[in-house]
Amino acid sequence: MDMEIVFPGGKKVDVAYDGFVINSDQPVEGGGEGSAPSPMALFLASLGACAGYYVLTFCQNRQIPTEGLRLVQRTLPGPDGKGLGRIEIEVILPPEFPEKYLKAVARAADACAVKKAILNPPEMAVSARRG
Repeated sequence: MDMEIVFPGGKKVDVAYDGFVINSDQPVEGGGEGSAPSPMALFLASLGACAGYYVLTFCQNRQIPTEGLRLVQRTLPGPDGKGLGRIEIEVILPPEFPEKYLKAVARAADACAVKKAILNPPEMAVSARRG
């Protein structure tokens, strides 16, 4: 899986992958235009989207209606008030959601592949060369 990262101007950084372009920018206070999510926001969004996919699939596989289903993700700073100290994901279920699946749907969200990658991080290597 290759991705190409390009710089369209200012503090913008775009990632081209599989026919898609994922745009990022820095907030105005960080010198950007605030025209797109920051890379950190995209990282956090990938976690929420992944958990959401697992919850959606859980419901679809059991033919449980998904109208009104949503997730709320919160980030809390570390003890020093900076960085990421805790990420919380709350699955908000419709009132008619079957009681017998409450714990199982939370486990489904918790099984997210992005979370697993964070908890068991890959080795990373960075190099530079002249093009």
